[in-house]
Amino acid sequence: MTMLRCFSRISREVCTVGAAFVCLTACTPKANQMSNGDMTDFATRYAAAWSGKDPVRFAAFYEENGSLSVNGAASVGRAAITATARAYMAAFPDMVVRLDSLRQENNQTIFHWKWTGTNTGPGGTGRAVNLRGYERWTFGSNGLIAKSDGHFDNDEYQRQLKGIPSPKP
Repeated sequence: MTMLRCFSRISREVCTVGAAFVCLTACTPKANQMSNGDMTDFATRYAAAWSGKDPVRFAAFYEENGSLSVNGAASVGRAAITATARAYMAAFPDMVVRLDSLRQENNQTIFHWKWTGTNTGPGGTGRAVNLRGYERWTFGSNGLIAKSDGHFDNDEYQRQLKGIPSPKP
């Protein structure tokens, strides 16, 4: 009988601890809690910042120690992200980035974009580019981008910069 009371008391304690754990983890804020509307607004403002010729404003979408990778080349921290944005903005003064679509995948937001611009900056080719790509965003607890892993077709980019005709399928 004593053993049964002891087991019953331990079971209640385990259940109490388990219930407390479930309540606490259910109430813990997730890194990305934006609604679909808020996420679309964020992505639209982000695209406008890419297009806005203000690299500091663009970098403000990132956590202080956030990272932006473009086809594997990483810029870590706001200062480095600002420098990367400044380089693109200088090379393509008429650059426009537009939100194409957004989707969620494994706690990340996939930002699909369309980029147009003319390479008329210092040392530029004078040629226009028209590309599509995407960034895979991971958000930090403050609602800013902690990590952006961006991709576009570099071969197509180089082809357009060099003015090589598109291969016919």
